[in-house]
Amino acid sequence: MFKDICWLVSWNLRTIFRKRSNLIFYLGLPLMGVLISLMLYSHSGETELRVGVVNADGHEQIAAGTVQFLKQSGKIEISEVNDQELKDQLAAGKLDSGLVIGNGFSQSVLTGHPQSMTIMSVKGAQVTASMKSMLNEYIDNLVLLSKAANGDPHKFQQLYGEYKKPVLQVTSRSVNDASVKKQMTYQSIGFLIMFMMMSAVNLSELILKNREDRTFFRLISSPISSRTYVLSNIIVNFIVMLAQVAITLFFMQKVFNVDPGLPLSYLAGLMMLFSLVSVSLSLVIVAFSKNSNVSGALQNLIVVPTCLLAGCFFPADIMPSAVRKVADFLPQHWLIQSIEQLQNGGDLSNIWFNLSVMVAFVVVFFLIATYKFGRNNDTRSFV
Repeated sequence: MFKDICWLVSWNLRTIFRKRSNLIFYLGLPLMGVLISLMLYSHSGETELRVGVVNADGHEQIAAGTVQFLKQSGKIEISEVNDQELKDQLAAGKLDSGLVIGNGFSQSVLTGHPQSMTIMSVKGAQVTASMKSMLNEYIDNLVLLSKAANGDPHKFQQLYGEYKKPVLQVTSRSVNDASVKKQMTYQSIGFLIMFMMMSAVNLSELILKNREDRTFFRLISSPISSRTYVLSNIIVNFIVMLAQVAITLFFMQKVFNVDPGLPLSYLAGLMMLFSLVSVSLSLVIVAFSKNSNVSGALQNLIVVPTCLLAGCFFPADIMPSAVRKVADFLPQHWLIQSIEQLQNGGDLSNIWFNLSVMVAFVVVFFLIATYKFGRNNDTRSFV
């Protein structure tokens, strides 16, 4: 039996990878997921906003102080320009936003009714929202100072001087932002999960295709049993899954320098466990399919929608609570949740329940597939 399995495994692998298109599908598509993630998050770390400032209020204390406040925020790169330069640089994409401080702005703040300030951008509210929020808070504080001064310019200058003095001594240190690498890993693994499940169904579908072209019947007419044939297909499926995981993780870390934020051995172990989930689910799909067309339709109905509901393409937290409850019944959800917990500093003791759930999925899927194969009433039984 061992020799028969080895021969069937090598025969299947040669048959599958004889076509170059299969090499691209099984080994190239998971890498495409990593490339897509790199393109999506390659500029996520750039948070500094480029703002051009037109100060028509001259060197008035409040106007100049507002510009200085933006410079000191650490999130905005300020360039002082004139009206025409502001329009030209916004149109050319050299600036993200523009701030026009109109003539009389300082005086309007002193009277408690600030005006003559305009924020411009060709990129919409997503660019201007943070700066607008900072300015609103800053100007509101100045209005409170003007009311406390009762319109007395000298009193206001005294209060304004006290306001600008730092009350607390703050020491700042830069730390590495791990959010981007977590997002890239999340997205890359999400695509890998989908491609693994699709590949598993296509490989298990060979059982149906071999039956359709009569290859299956010729094989079992020899000393090779149907159980040996199905077992060899499972082994081939698992080998391809392992190759996908190994190549994807190698390119992520060594070629694209994507740090997953957790030990590579843990990530590889989780993906190997999920490969068993993919193989077992693919056998269920094949067991309930009369032919390869039906299995292809079931693949489209099961793989992509469940990956979407489980949060493979975007965080499940943004979905409604009812959808999140559905995700609890999907194996992809437990894998992604395990990776997130390990990224947040957890260890294997924190994800034992997740691992148990995935093992349960494997056992249940294999039992369902075995039962269905065993009760197959077609011309020949698989098991």
